[in-house]
Amino acid sequence: MEKYYIIGAQQKNQIFKDWEMYQKGLIIKVSPENKSAVKCVEYTSPPEVCPKENPSISFTAGTMCDNHLYVGTQTEVLIYSLPQFQIVNSLSIPSFNDIHHVRPSAEGNLLIANTGLDMVIELSLKGQVVKEWNVLGDNPWTKFSRTTDYRKVPTTKPHQSHPNFVFKIGRDIWATRCLQKDAVCLTKANKTINIGRQLIHDGVVFGNSIYFTQVDGHVVVVDIRNLQVKNRYNLNLMTSPKIPLGWCRGIKIINQDRVIVGFTRIRPIKKVGVDGTISWEGQYGILPTRIACYDLNKGKLLWEQQVEEHDMNAIYSIHSENEGGL
Repeated sequence: MEKYYIIGAQQKNQIFKDWEMYQKGLIIKVSPENKSAVKCVEYTSPPEVCPKENPSISFTAGTMCDNHLYVGTQTEVLIYSLPQFQIVNSLSIPSFNDIHHVRPSAEGNLLIANTGLDMVIELSLKGQVVKEWNVLGDNPWTKFSRTTDYRKVPTTKPHQSHPNFVFKIGRDIWATRCLQKDAVCLTKANKTINIGRQLIHDGVVFGNSIYFTQVDGHVVVVDIRNLQVKNRYNLNLMTSPKIPLGWCRGIKIINQDRVIVGFTRIRPIKKVGVDGTISWEGQYGILPTRIACYDLNKGKLLWEQQVEEHDMNAIYSIHSENEGGL
């Protein structure tokens, strides 16, 4: 059976606000066949690119291409050579805040979902800004200041759009807009993919389809030719016992029917009162952070593997060990 890289983060030992939640980025390689895992990378961002107090440090959604992994932290872009996981490039500019996804472009640049500033940035491998798009179509700097170092700003919430994934259809660049529950074309005006119903993540192109996740455990498949939804799948109905699945984000397409999806929960923290009473903080009663493989056509959960025992408490993206292209 195939092995998979999971990109995410380790939670701190207390419950914090979401922009203070995680203490390091993690990449693990899992083998679902025997439920084993090995830790490939642990990463902590340097202080000069983080807020001064209680920063959150995690890896976010990455892209594997040509034996390299392109991945973001909250305020950096890192490029690793594979399979050794050696850092070959590290970039950070003052406008980076709450990065959610990185992918290389055909032109040799990087496309970055800079979520905290509601924009997508095209950046050269030398750290020069090539293009900036506000995903709502506004001037990128109407709300924000070019003189502020946003790497030092703990959060810019509430966001107006919260773009969290970048993908391409042909030569056109698209971004998911979590709060609008859609995806928008950045290179051609007035082109959108309307998903609706619930907050979205991902936007993975596979053949003639685009696969999106929704945070409450749904997968939505869009026809790339007419940009219309052709299938919606409720993973809650395919999973037993009927316990809340967790935050659904990260999807690996095996074939048109079979997918691996990531689920994240806030790790529960046990509190014992002076009188001996026990209470919980976090998502007690929600299934653990894990990956799960579904046959969408048959409506069936095939297997799952929890990763909390390997110190991973958040999942952003899932990649095949032998994945190579875009």
